[in-house]
Amino acid sequence: MGVMTPASPPAFRLSVLDQAPIAEGSTGGQALRNSIDLAQNAEALGFFRYWLAEHHATPGLASASPEVMVSAVASATRRIRVGTGGIMLPHYSPFKVAETFSMLAGLFPGRIDLGVGRAPGTDGRTAYALQRDRRERAPDDFPQQLAELLAYLDDRMPEDHPFATLARTLPGRPDVPAPWLLGSSPDSANWAAETGLPYCIADFINPQGVPLAHRYRSGFQALESRNLSAPYLMAAVWVICADTDVEAERLAASSLMLFRLLHRGELIAVPTPEDALRFLERDPPTGAPGATRRRRMILGTPETVRAGIEAVAAEYGADEIMIVNIMHDHDARRRSYALIAEAFGLAASDATEPNAVFV
Repeated sequence: MGVMTPASPPAFRLSVLDQAPIAEGSTGGQALRNSIDLAQNAEALGFFRYWLAEHHATPGLASASPEVMVSAVASATRRIRVGTGGIMLPHYSPFKVAETFSMLAGLFPGRIDLGVGRAPGTDGRTAYALQRDRRERAPDDFPQQLAELLAYLDDRMPEDHPFATLARTLPGRPDVPAPWLLGSSPDSANWAAETGLPYCIADFINPQGVPLAHRYRSGFQALESRNLSAPYLMAAVWVICADTDVEAERLAASSLMLFRLLHRGELIAVPTPEDALRFLERDPPTGAPGATRRRRMILGTPETVRAGIEAVAAEYGADEIMIVNIMHDHDARRRSYALIAEAFGLAASDATEPNAVFV
């Protein structure tokens, strides 16, 4: 690989989304400790924020309680913004979420993001197991849940509401988390626009998300209660960077096998690249029902990856790109983010003050 010329910083922010992958032969506890290590590394490299995902009942991903990991990561870092990508709100009481993230905001002023989404982050059986009341399936009332959550955070609950006084009891006040809406559907784009929230599109789930960006921007309503006067869009993109294109493709094999089996209802820990390559050779994509849909993956050398990320950012008109990946080897993940930071000329900061810019 040739010597890279010094890179200029990007016109958009770069951040990290972590799903806490559990490598085959390892444990969930080690995966969570790897997340803390990766967050410290991301902060040292100059990434803007670090979010933790929510997934349940899978041997391949350890972050079932992202609020716990937000606390652990924020405690182990000094400046980087820390948050959730996301809290799957249908599983929870909006008031409990407001209290939890109010406490986190009080502990780590100016650093906490609360990204929320509607997806269950699991299968139907596990979603049902997460319910407190199992007499019937939980209603699909996400817009009402979101409105209640925001009313607590903004202290704008209608005076005649039975919970009106609860907003003033949030323990972290005057500090509050910065709310975000996550999604990959037209509904999420509409809700983010109507509530004046920053919006993160999961391109790694739905790579056809550009119409969502247009819908969000065209319908955006700036609200007095929001710390946001104009739409702010982030795209979460699957990226693996290595010293060669061949090595990046090799590292990506683990996630390709994971997704292929997931679509068949088989849940596994993250396999080694060698095992995954053998599996993919025996069982190549066929296009048949149940075969893995080719997600957008940006794979390659720093030069290749920078060009790919810039193309996606331009496609969305993104203010920020959040990078997500799953690999078997933790050191390879660290290396990937280090190469990306170098490719974009990110400036590591020794500042001890928290990054208090919400978006």
